[in-house]
Amino acid sequence: MRPTFAPEQSDARKRSDWQVIRTLLPFLWPASDVPESGNIRLRVLIAVLCIGLAKWATVITPLYLKEAVDALASQDVAVLPLMAIVAYGTARFLGLAFAQVRDAVFAKVGVRAVRRSAGAVLKHLHTLSLKFHLDRRTGALSRSIERGIVAIESLVSISLFNVVPTILEVVLVAVILWNAFSGWFTAITLLTVVIYVGYTITTTEWRMKFRRESNALDNRANTRAIDSLLNYETVKTFGNEAWEIDEYDRVMAQYEKAAVRNQSSLAVMNIGQAVIISIGVIALMLMAAFEKMAGRMSVGDFTAVNVFMLQLAQPLNFFGFVYRNIKQALVDLEKMFELLDVKAEVVDKPDAQPLQVSQGEVTFENVSFAYDPRRTILSNISFHVKAGQMVALVGATGSGKSTIGRLLFRYYDVNAGRILIDGQDIRDVAQGSVRKAIGIVPQDTVLFNDTIRYNLSYAKLGATQDDIERASNLAHIDAFIKTLPDGYETMVGERGLKLSGGEKQRVAIARVILKGSPILLFDEATSALDTHTEKEIQANLREVSTGRTTLVIAHRLSTIVDADQILVLDKGAIVERGTHAELIARGGLYAAAWQKQQKSMQMASELAAEDFASAAQ
Repeated sequence: MRPTFAPEQSDARKRSDWQVIRTLLPFLWPASDVPESGNIRLRVLIAVLCIGLAKWATVITPLYLKEAVDALASQDVAVLPLMAIVAYGTARFLGLAFAQVRDAVFAKVGVRAVRRSAGAVLKHLHTLSLKFHLDRRTGALSRSIERGIVAIESLVSISLFNVVPTILEVVLVAVILWNAFSGWFTAITLLTVVIYVGYTITTTEWRMKFRRESNALDNRANTRAIDSLLNYETVKTFGNEAWEIDEYDRVMAQYEKAAVRNQSSLAVMNIGQAVIISIGVIALMLMAAFEKMAGRMSVGDFTAVNVFMLQLAQPLNFFGFVYRNIKQALVDLEKMFELLDVKAEVVDKPDAQPLQVSQGEVTFENVSFAYDPRRTILSNISFHVKAGQMVALVGATGSGKSTIGRLLFRYYDVNAGRILIDGQDIRDVAQGSVRKAIGIVPQDTVLFNDTIRYNLSYAKLGATQDDIERASNLAHIDAFIKTLPDGYETMVGERGLKLSGGEKQRVAIARVILKGSPILLFDEATSALDTHTEKEIQANLREVSTGRTTLVIAHRLSTIVDADQILVLDKGAIVERGTHAELIARGGLYAAAWQKQQKSMQMASELAAEDFASAAQ
């Protein structure tokens, strides 16, 4: 049975079109405290002035054409209407020139708006809790941001310079027709424009459901493709390449149907717009022809009316395209700006100061926590880690070990109790300073798709080559790196897949050394490694943790026998605590787990010895 895609979940509220526009406006008209705000505002004002000048030059062009035609059509023409022709050509030139100046002046405003809005969204995403990022769909998220950036470019570079100018042109043409000819010409022109705009808005709103549907399916297809590529090895392992391609094609087939409906509805809309404009042109031309035959209009007047309507038809036709662009861009921006409405669950207090670390002591006082109110993860957890001590957390899967690490990093805030570092509640200090004080070696080290040097220096931006090599030496990875053809410039691949598990862990250890944090957290840092590599990495970790406050989340008990204190968790509570010897003597959960692991290791060793003996024979 094929899986179905559930609708994308978001705790963000839906924004109306005006709310989306209000969110965008500060990026186009920045506050006074924003760098270069004066320059940006001046550019906007100059661009608006150029819009007015360009449209004024455009609408007076037919009047000069009228003068030239009337002069040439007169029976007693004696001189060439040079001034009228020159004025006609000059007006056309000025209309184009002011439009180009407008585009050049406004270019920086548009690009800056794209840069600042995209940066604001990315910054906000980095403030959101780990819960949001665990629930997110990377493909859909990146697609929403990508389309949002394109939408901003569309709004500021096309829509802004066509909606207002088109309205201005319609008003100016209506005034000129009223003054130069009669109110009937103005009435027909305005009626045509109103019917055209009403029809365009109505049909565009109808078409938006097809746009939203195609966007959603595009997100799903992109998510499917990215997940498939990120899990390339898993796909190959199970031989499911054809299934992945079929699933992608299934979603793309749905996208194809939605996209075809979108394009078909566009054709219907364009035909209707052409009919409205054509009827308006015919009506004006017939009226102008009757006026000419009655002797109330000249040939120049007839020509001017024709040019006015044809000139107005061009921006009106473009207005349909612009309005569709606006609506589509607002739909795209709506999704990107919805991300700004997602509330950060972990926020600093207004007066939060940096954490002051003197000793590096860590204290959990009656800490309780739940990801979901219906299921408690930690219940009344209390322990104290003195400066320089190593405390180990052990327990079955789901007992809450890793959650303690996440709470210490302040990826989440506790529901009850408090966590102290050197007597300071971590909720009262800046969360960035808390994370700076803690170095972590995770179970699965994920690296950037960049060089080894980049991944090492990420722990200390701006670190010198000497600093990097010194940390690599202490992590016992420098010799390995120098055997590579490109050395520290070796690319590690997506998520570091070009390196082995042990090599990635040593990179993580080197980063911790380079970071120089007084508190260390080893989150099952060796559980995914083979026994030989585990012993080597464990030796590295002991070197690194000497003299530092260390929390070790362990699965293999043999790795934490030297810990100053071992905490045994079960169902979110500490059920045993003490040294290795004390817990073995107690004969409780820890002792039972130790005996089980020792027995497993002995059996594995005996099987390996038998296999070796058989091979030797």
